[in-house]
Amino acid sequence: MEFLQEILIPVAYLLSAVLFIMGLKKLSHPKTAPAGNRTAAIGMLIAIIATLVYRDVIDYTLIIAGIIIGGAIGSYAAKKVEMTSMPQMVAIFNGFGGGASVLVATAEFYRLVSGVGQLPAFTMTTIGLSIIIGGITFTGSIVAFAKLQGIMRGAPILFRGQQVLNSLLLLGVLTLMVLAVLAGAEEGMYILGIITVALVLGYMFVIPIGGADMPVVISLLNSFSGIAAAATGFVLSNNALIISGSLVGASGIILTDIMCKGMNRTIWNVLFAGFGGEDLAPGEGGAAAAAKPVKSYEPEDTVVIFENASQVIVVPGYGMAVAQAQHAVHELEKVLEAKGVKVKYAVHPVAGRMPGHMNVLLAEANVPYDNLYDLDQINPEFEETQVALVIGANDVVNPAARHDKSSPIYGMPILDVDRAQTVFVLKRSMNPGFAGIENELFFNDNTIMLFGDAKDTVSKLVAELK
Repeated sequence: MEFLQEILIPVAYLLSAVLFIMGLKKLSHPKTAPAGNRTAAIGMLIAIIATLVYRDVIDYTLIIAGIIIGGAIGSYAAKKVEMTSMPQMVAIFNGFGGGASVLVATAEFYRLVSGVGQLPAFTMTTIGLSIIIGGITFTGSIVAFAKLQGIMRGAPILFRGQQVLNSLLLLGVLTLMVLAVLAGAEEGMYILGIITVALVLGYMFVIPIGGADMPVVISLLNSFSGIAAAATGFVLSNNALIISGSLVGASGIILTDIMCKGMNRTIWNVLFAGFGGEDLAPGEGGAAAAAKPVKSYEPEDTVVIFENASQVIVVPGYGMAVAQAQHAVHELEKVLEAKGVKVKYAVHPVAGRMPGHMNVLLAEANVPYDNLYDLDQINPEFEETQVALVIGANDVVNPAARHDKSSPIYGMPILDVDRAQTVFVLKRSMNPGFAGIENELFFNDNTIMLFGDAKDTVSKLVAELK
């Protein structure tokens, strides 16, 4: 038993950590991402087995039952949840991770207190941080889920003195943690107070953030869930949990920074500016735009333009996810390539409602990874491209970001689709995107609107080209 605890368990944790790092490295490229996911999963399996062998488990029956029930729910969600709802699922999973940290840290607190009474300052600090960060992650993720699902309004919820209240809540929860550390945690009311204030703070933290910033919020909350897990690892003295939580926390912060740069905004502006997701009455955006002339074609009217093109760049957006048009788009790609037309995909960092949303959709349709290009790679090619096909994207292709200083998206790096010879925009209506502003692209001389369901429109175009 001593050999197991001193040699085999540490080696198993070290192996799992190596697999986590290797898996994370492979996740950096779409082609190796599936293998990276499997590698990290194997690492987590090794860590779980090592923990169950090492720790004094009260009841293996409960552990096995939890694995079966949780695995069944996870498998069902993975298979049944639509791709349009994937951001909501990611948000809720982030929340579950934070909630688990709160429960584990709280349970460990009461277990330790019942045994020794007085806890070291370091142990109490890690317990407090685990509960605070986990609680904020839990309720913040629930709010993000509710906004994305339409249960709550997507617009920022703002009121006078909101930032002052949030500051007081943060100061209050940190004060409670300091008191708990100084008191040696003999008084459990401090812990209950920390849990309550942390949960309220998580709610207040996310409600002022608009729908346009949800991709950033999801990646930030993902980072929080990792940091909470790492803090819980210190509480449990579990090296595998510390390492895996640190990796998730660090990667989430890096991803958040990439998303902010994709919008040319700072994280503080995202969290405190209350931008995006303005509520619009049905048809309001379309009515405002109706006074301006736009060119609208039927799919069969566009065939000649596509056939005479040497290169077509497809720009996917959330509208493609809603219409589930990714398979039809891949079919269009194959038909065009059979006619000698080169097809590329331009993927903006904040396209969709979560990081990598468009990449996942296109991978699901078996679009070749080498055909996907990021903003910096593809922008120089638009001027020499005959056709840009925009499918459901809006704010990320709005030329106002380059010149209109009064626009809320001014300065945001965009895809330069307006510089292509012809731009086809597939949309259901003229309604604006997350930012709630009119898109100048729709009224350009070289822009042609194709109104209707994106999947149906692309399918008609494929039929005509065949």
